[in-house]
Amino acid sequence: MQRPARRAGKVGLVTLSDPADQTDERLLVERAKAGDRKALGTLLSNHGPRLYRAVLLPRLGNEARARDALSATYERAIQRLHQYEWQPCGVYPWLRVVALRIALDMLRSGRRELLYDTEDVNREIEAAEVQLSNAMPSVEALHERDELDAARAKLRDALAQINPRYATAIRLRILEDRPREEVAKQMGVTPATFDVLLHRSMASLKKVMGSRGTEGSEP
Repeated sequence: MQRPARRAGKVGLVTLSDPADQTDERLLVERAKAGDRKALGTLLSNHGPRLYRAVLLPRLGNEARARDALSATYERAIQRLHQYEWQPCGVYPWLRVVALRIALDMLRSGRRELLYDTEDVNREIEAAEVQLSNAMPSVEALHERDELDAARAKLRDALAQINPRYATAIRLRILEDRPREEVAKQMGVTPATFDVLLHRSMASLKKVMGSRGTEGSEP
């Protein structure tokens, strides 16, 4: 497992702080690339919870989708591990880029309202890949704050600022992932009317989250 690296400034070179940790993980990577399934499983289990908590769940906003994304991340990492070249920062930054790409694919393919903008994720991927290509992942990329808690706090604050009916629509349909027809019935509208309500709800939420503006009127 990785231990926290020492902070030398806002952005800088980061390595696994303990030489033993660095050696252990590098050996795991070499064994995994050579076909050792146990070593591969250890690598993924070491970093999987963090990928789920700090990368996938905040961006996908739903536990079921985040779990699916983590499984897809594992599959893609297994397929492409032969392309990975060891760096002193360890394997996590590379896995993080893989997970971000999976999240981006899922956001782009979804036919529903989204809490996270695909362009934001794309910019994150580009920045992370530049850092990896220079072998200089930033402190922020390697030792993120708990993004899930931060995302929840931001969302909770934004939901409190919009029309309560809008907030209810978002909680039921987006956060709890309840069926469209069920939520429409609970809110006393037809599914078609609910679609309009949800669209306006998301527009209001994104406005508040992006600029702290005020919400519009409900249909």
